[in-house]
Amino acid sequence: MTGLEHIVQMTAQDFRALGLAQLAYVKPVTVDGQTAYSVHAADGTEIVVMENRATAHAAVRQHDLEPLSVH
Repeated sequence: MTGLEHIVQMTAQDFRALGLAQLAYVKPVTVDGQTAYSVHAADGTEIVVMENRATAHAAVRQHDLEPLSVH
């Protein structure tokens, strides 16, 4: 089986778990009229909302994950 065939055979649950132990997504959100940054696990689960992007990225790295920005 080639790598591509394996991807085609992934279940939706397998796809959601892809990168779960390595990645976290940081995206801007509005909270009480102010911009904040929401940190999400690779499966989309919201973990925390922080006041600024730098702090959100630092928190992600502190937990040995790679932060990715979502715009």
